[in-house]
Amino acid sequence: ESDGSIVQYHPEIGVLLNVDKDHQELDELRDIFTRFRDHSKKIFITNRSNSIAASLSTGADHDFAFDENENAGYKPSGFHQEGMQIHFNLLATNFSMNTLGAHNMENATAAVAISHQLGVSADTSARALSKYEGIYRRHQFLGTKHGITVIDDYAHNPVKCAASIRACQPMAPKVVAWFQPHGYGPTRFLRNDFVKEIANALRPQDEIWMSEIYYAGGSAVKDISAADLIEDIKQLGKQAFFVKERDDLYEHISSHLTTPCVLLLMGARDPALEHFGKIIFEKI
Repeated sequence: ESDGSIVQYHPEIGVLLNVDKDHQELDELRDIFTRFRDHSKKIFITNRSNSIAASLSTGADHDFAFDENENAGYKPSGFHQEGMQIHFNLLATNFSMNTLGAHNMENATAAVAISHQLGVSADTSARALSKYEGIYRRHQFLGTKHGITVIDDYAHNPVKCAASIRACQPMAPKVVAWFQPHGYGPTRFLRNDFVKEIANALRPQDEIWMSEIYYAGGSAVKDISAADLIEDIKQLGKQAFFVKERDDLYEHISSHLTTPCVLLLMGARDPALEHFGKIIFEKI
């Protein structure tokens, strides 16, 4: 949806997980996904727990939802997370996956809904998902050292960053999250949303750190800094810290990594981030 090209797809089955402000305003995104829905030839499945997605539904029976009061054909229950594994029940079947967060239960529910409507049994889906190995830089486990678990994640918009933080919270009494925003225009566009979503996700003991916005070149107006977001989050009473150069991060953050805790590294677009995570882990 970032460039609108999704409207060129004409799938047999379309699936809409959620619609949140990201590259464009919500009204523009609603129009894009309405066109995508209309291009879906046979089935269009939506997440009825997301208000905009629900408004585009073509029928509750093939939709999924996570709220008790929602009417949907697929409703998981009993979600809980143990370490780096999630568990839930769907279609009278127990599911276990080697991943983090309730958002991954949502992704899995969508996959099960599609498979079920194609004639695949819930048992077969459960066996397949139990072998799921994850996706590169999506809550990628880099290791645990001295009681500190390091997770590398591609989260880059407000809702995704908040979901990433929440997914790590069951793993330890403290989460220290670091985020490198990308693009001056996108950061300016989403400033208030970043502040609200991240602040709401943080527990009193959790921390958010940021380094300066990743600049990939071009004619961007550099009239905003990640430090502005950190100051806004501080004003909401949260523990927030700015380290301009990410190469200096470990020097400043190391004394905050109390045992046990999770160090969550978040960011996108910058190809060096995968190496940065490994460097940080080696320094612990």
